[in-house]
Amino acid sequence: MKAPQFVVTGTDTDVGKTIFAAALCGALKANYWKPVQAGIEDGTDTIRTKMFSGLPDHHILPEAYCLTTPCSPHLAAEIDDVEIDLERLNPPTTERTLIIEGAGGALVPINRQITYADIFARWQIPTIIVARTALGTINHSLMTIEVLRSRNIPIHGIAFIGDEVADSQLTICEMGGVRSLGRLPMINPLNSETIIKAFHQAFKIEDFQA
Repeated sequence: MKAPQFVVTGTDTDVGKTIFAAALCGALKANYWKPVQAGIEDGTDTIRTKMFSGLPDHHILPEAYCLTTPCSPHLAAEIDDVEIDLERLNPPTTERTLIIEGAGGALVPINRQITYADIFARWQIPTIIVARTALGTINHSLMTIEVLRSRNIPIHGIAFIGDEVADSQLTICEMGGVRSLGRLPMINPLNSETIIKAFHQAFKIEDFQA
């Protein structure tokens, strides 16, 4: 039986997607894979996930592409003189649950023709949308839901990050027709212990199991 897989995408850049992915990986003892990393000077999402999940090295899979410049993958690849082969972006098969993290939002381009949403549509893997609770989240979240639905991408649910804003969260779920998986609050200090503890308090593990 194939282990469950989930894609984690955000409604925008810096919404807390990597923190959520790390928390989910740590809670499930899952494997983590980020297909394309753009920007390495300040560390990578793979490194941050390893640190924040508390998982050993063998749970963290290497990126298919690790690009130098911190910008959209399509431009980072052009700057590095790298042509992204879409066949290398096929998800690996693992014995454990696999968490795949995208980059920024669903319409971030991988090259001049293909976006992450197009890749997600090829994969047909249940996708978790990570959204902030702050002002503007209704618009960004509903647009992300529409983008995924227009490509028949299965939406597993939405995970919120930040202080509770009950009406915004309810509006997104009702108008978007998606379920709320939970809300990860702002965490301080930020480390693997505090993140995993907060995840267990805010989410139900059974919602991420086959």
